[in-house]
Amino acid sequence: MTTVALFGGSFNPPHVAHQLVALYVLETQPIDELWLVPTFAHAFGKELAAYDQRVAMCELAAAPLGARVRVSRAEQELAANPDFVASRTLDLIEHLERPGVQFRLVVGSDILGETAQWHRWDEIARRAPPIVVSRPGRPGGTGVAIDVSSTRVRELLAARDPAVSALVPRAVLSYIAGHGLYDRA
Repeated sequence: MTTVALFGGSFNPPHVAHQLVALYVLETQPIDELWLVPTFAHAFGKELAAYDQRVAMCELAAAPLGARVRVSRAEQELAANPDFVASRTLDLIEHLERPGVQFRLVVGSDILGETAQWHRWDEIARRAPPIVVSRPGRPGGTGVAIDVSSTRVRELLAARDPAVSALVPRAVLSYIAGHGLYDRA
């Protein structure tokens, strides 16, 4: 049995806290692989960089973590279905399920207070038992909570604040600059 941790998010853009969470999960949990799963479209309609750009940035962020980390385009595959309405975690799990693979879902401790809003959370937790990682100021989870958010990264990028270089992998920053992303918050 192969155990795969699914780490989903908008990754708009991916930053060092995403890398640290991935490394933490790889090194402390009984998993074989970790898949970064960029959402195709934000569940609440927030504006995102183009999907292909976010996938490319995730691939750059994943590269230093080694062969056990990969980027999945499963959300794009789901969105190609003509009946697609919104991205739901349970749909993703059902889409990915196959014999010989056990999925685990990586979530932040901030999610613990929101599970009632998730579509069939109990079923998600049964099929892909959560790995809960600490988030700053939120109870629960394990690991070191790093206070970095993509929202803050976008603000720093828009302000051309050099402090952003401490929050985003160099390869991702280079990609952002080369593609003129996040010029405005």
